[in-house]
Amino acid sequence: MTVSDASPAASDDGRPAPDPALSPLPPDPAAYDTERSAAARARGLAAPYIPGGRDPDQVHAENEDRRYLKLLLIMVIVIVLAGFVLGFLAALSGLTGLVGDPG
Repeated sequence: MTVSDASPAASDDGRPAPDPALSPLPPDPAAYDTERSAAARARGLAAPYIPGGRDPDQVHAENEDRRYLKLLLIMVIVIVLAGFVLGFLAALSGLTGLVGDPG
């Protein structure tokens, strides 16, 4: 096989040449100086992606989290107490005979 026989899409080592339509985007100089990019470079990351970030309204988010935590605790307490109350009412009404005689 001679050089003239090689297809124009193949490089010298036999691999296909990269498709220009799929080539990476050129670097964005404005994005290079962003806080996320600087922090990513400091951590040795290849891309300016850092999980998390700053919440634009942190006070509102913390208030909402507190409200949902209170709601969660209230729901757990209600579910546990409802089991005791329903069990007590079932015992008083004689419904324990439906599941077996304990004594």
